[in-house]
Amino acid sequence: MQPVYKRVLIKISGEALSGSKGTGFDFAFVSEVCKKVKECTQLGSQVAIVIGGGNFWRGVKDGAGKVERVSADKMGMLATAMNCLAVADVFKQCGAEARILTAVDIQGVGERHDAKKAVEYLENGKVVLFACGTGQPFFSTDTGAALRAAEIGADAILLAKNIDGVYSADPKKDPSAYRFDEISYSEVLERRLAVMDSTATSLAMDNNIPVIVFALAEPENIVRVLCGEKIGTTVK
Repeated sequence: MQPVYKRVLIKISGEALSGSKGTGFDFAFVSEVCKKVKECTQLGSQVAIVIGGGNFWRGVKDGAGKVERVSADKMGMLATAMNCLAVADVFKQCGAEARILTAVDIQGVGERHDAKKAVEYLENGKVVLFACGTGQPFFSTDTGAALRAAEIGADAILLAKNIDGVYSADPKKDPSAYRFDEISYSEVLERRLAVMDSTATSLAMDNNIPVIVFALAEPENIVRVLCGEKIGTTVK
């Protein structure tokens, strides 16, 4: 197989790392994901990753009106750093090198984010894990993913989710919902479809970075998408 993308950013939800448990980690699954990412690097592609924090903390939702938005978002940033630490160690066990770059200073957790340093690591075959989103409250890790993708000049954002693409409505609630093979950024925004938040979608659109949405339930899908197989939904 030959990759069609030289450099990609993979966005993985925190919940996806927890498997059926809903919280924490399903390390058997995380290992499979890391092995497939390593395979992508062995094919010659450069891979950066942004991981959400929902397996530990869902921000305002988990704050239940008791934690202010800014504090809730900062807690979410810490959750993403925890995920990056765990995944970096799994990469090490899989025989792949990973580097953590953080959007806020957390001594001993990772290096302070620097786009040039990230590109240097990528060009040297290392997987780069971006922690702490944008480093600012009121922005999701989706927006962090789109921002980092633009900064490193990624050819595409691979949006690995618990659903196999973009649907016209929630397929769990609407049996008539259908999946798009391809859709434009503007239609996603106009129809308010659940792909990424509007800020992230606009950022990807403004920088002309295609977003491929696919199911992570089968980690092999990462390699399939990288090599141009038409699965899931392409937003461009």
